[in-house]
Amino acid sequence: MRRRKGNLVKGVLVALLLVFTLFPAYWMVASSFDAQASSGGQSLLPKEFTLDNYRFVLSEGGFGTFLRNSVIVAFFTVIVSGIVALLASVAVARFKFRFRTGILILILTVQMVPLEALVIPLFVQVRDLQMLNTLLGLVVVYLAFSLPFAIWMLRGFVAAVPVELEEAAYLDGASWWRMFRSVLLPLVAPGLVATSVFSFIVAWNEFIFAMTLLGGATENYTVAIGLKQFFGVHSNDWGSVMAASTIITIPVMIFFIIVQRKLSGGLVAGAVKG
Repeated sequence: MRRRKGNLVKGVLVALLLVFTLFPAYWMVASSFDAQASSGGQSLLPKEFTLDNYRFVLSEGGFGTFLRNSVIVAFFTVIVSGIVALLASVAVARFKFRFRTGILILILTVQMVPLEALVIPLFVQVRDLQMLNTLLGLVVVYLAFSLPFAIWMLRGFVAAVPVELEEAAYLDGASWWRMFRSVLLPLVAPGLVATSVFSFIVAWNEFIFAMTLLGGATENYTVAIGLKQFFGVHSNDWGSVMAASTIITIPVMIFFIIVQRKLSGGLVAGAVKG
């Protein structure tokens, strides 16, 4: 009897937690289809179903361009950070060289610096490199954010791979590239997926640096900046805000569906050794 009551209490708590977690997402989607949402009259269930909010966001709001820019920035951030972090993690985990410990400490220290403290220094550097108002400059800045975490995390995955596997591949006549592609890469793939998720989130959701570096180039705005145009001084277009927010969420869901199989193992496997 006590066990049944305990299970009932747990079930109620889980249900409440699910409602608390999923309700904001439901409200966002429901309001995006509500014709009265733009005037602040949205309700729990849309009283008048419409697609006008999506049409306005994608046509007059120019959100298609913002979405394309975010996809470009996120794609190159994930790809470049993954390649560089993987090669750097192999270097610090497998090879002994001078100042290796100092480099690892520096990588760890960089993650402790608040991002807000780097706005002005990075702005000056990007300006001196003549990359202001460009997507390339934004990708470079996002790489500076994501690489320290990616290198530190992937180092644990590389260190967890037994050296004997690599030596066996060499004895079988494999070149370094063949060993890397056929032995090391498959074993550290879960860690690469986990770090790619972090890099993707940084590039997709970041607002402060995107606004600072792209302030003068509306055509290069990302979705994080494009969303703010639906907020006015005295009123907000909630229908457009919710429609744009729903559109922003779709690529994130697609990305997570693609990588979710290896994500759960990748989040903890690299902590076994390193």
